[in-house]
Amino acid sequence: MKISIVVPCYNEEEAIPIFYEEINKIKIAKVKFELIFIDDGSKDQTLDIIRNLASNDKNVRYISFSRNFGKEAGILAGLEAATGDYVCMMDVDLQDPPELLIEMYETLQNTDYDCVATRSVSRNGYSFLRKLFTKFYYKIINKISKTEIVDGARDFRLMTRQMVDAILSLKEYNRYSKGIFSWVGFKTKWLTFENKERVAGTTKWNFWKLFAYSMESIIGFSTIPLLISSIAGILFCIISFIMIIVIIVKTLIFGDPVSGWPSTVCIIFFVSGVQLFCLGIMGQYLAKTYLEVKNRPIYIIKETEKDVK
Repeated sequence: MKISIVVPCYNEEEAIPIFYEEINKIKIAKVKFELIFIDDGSKDQTLDIIRNLASNDKNVRYISFSRNFGKEAGILAGLEAATGDYVCMMDVDLQDPPELLIEMYETLQNTDYDCVATRSVSRNGYSFLRKLFTKFYYKIINKISKTEIVDGARDFRLMTRQMVDAILSLKEYNRYSKGIFSWVGFKTKWLTFENKERVAGTTKWNFWKLFAYSMESIIGFSTIPLLISSIAGILFCIISFIMIIVIIVKTLIFGDPVSGWPSTVCIIFFVSGVQLFCLGIMGQYLAKTYLEVKNRPIYIIKETEKDVK
């Protein structure tokens, strides 16, 4: 039995040796581990460290991208390269407890689950603003999307080969893995744990990157924003029609002069803002469609362990 562990890395020279040491402490009877590091165009010594590990350990493999393509590309590359009977996604910073792998494996072996996934029940180390926006994000996405996104869900999970093959059958360019994992279905058991701090290095996710990532998920798994823009357009048409009638009645029947350019300017600015907002929503969907139809590769491989050996 083989478990492939996919580990995306970007500028993680400090964390990789610690992660490698900790993951080697995990022992499961009659199970072989395959470590697949994905170097996402790192600018530090990440690739050199991974090369060294691969040259000394035949169970370590790696893929190095020609540039930074993002974590989603790294996840996809790792899943495509994995050869194990089970495939595990894990972050290199050890915020995902490696010891949970034993419980995950035993669950898949002894039950009919297809996946064991993890979710953090606390957000220790998060700023107040990040906690607030994260809370609202999960509420919004689950209200407007038919695909359930579990609150606090992490990428750390162990999946059967059947589920991995189903995920790989989705060839979309704009990827949001948490949504894809849920969309393909299969029976999933959730394990909870307290959020941990990074063992080394710094996070690559700032507020704006997380905000953009959340927008990707909303656009990728819901068309409700388009419906909202349509409803806003209809609503303002109705309001405009009513106001036209009111102005005509006031002018012809009561002789009330039409005046007040400040209010007119405010209305023009307000309606224009709504129009631009709706156009922006449609523009986001059009942009994603544009990226899909170009059919560019999601990532480009510069080097693997085979090129060195």
